[in-house]
Amino acid sequence: MADYKKEISGYFDRLSKVIKDVSRDEINKVMDLLVQARDKEKQIFTCGNGGSAATASHFVCDFNKGASFGKKKRFKFICLNDNVATMMAIANDISYDDIFVEQLKNYCMPGDVVLAISGSGNSRNVLKAVEYANNMDAITIGLTGFDGGQLKKSAQYGIHIPVQDMQITEDLHMVLDHLMMKILAEKLS
Repeated sequence: MADYKKEISGYFDRLSKVIKDVSRDEINKVMDLLVQARDKEKQIFTCGNGGSAATASHFVCDFNKGASFGKKKRFKFICLNDNVATMMAIANDISYDDIFVEQLKNYCMPGDVVLAISGSGNSRNVLKAVEYANNMDAITIGLTGFDGGQLKKSAQYGIHIPVQDMQITEDLHMVLDHLMMKILAEKLS
């Protein structure tokens, strides 16, 4: 049997160090924005590519069920990367860069929230969605890693994971989903 304990410990050590560097103020602000959207019955759109797409979809599950079940006021999360047929039609007929923005053109209203997830902060389709949402007077939130890329600059609010590592960035984006959902499910009882 191979011994990977040194590498396992190293990964956990890096993860623990980065957790300490994530801004609690940024998390608190994003949670407040999500609650405000819920209270005003606004939609919250999520999107991302690859692992970020999985996290975007997971947010929808956790907030629409986990943080809303049994409550009078409910979150209205919609994941823009969950309808594969729509995404592929837009990618094929228009451009992959437009797979999220074209859907927002159908649904996004002023005051809605776009929660955009990009580890690098430079995914063109995510940036186009945020640019459109900003122009629609929606609220934009970016979850980023590395140096934050363009998303950190263009989103109105955000939570930045300060690490040059995609896997740790994606780990902590998922932690943010669970952390925010768990706290809000309990606080909003």
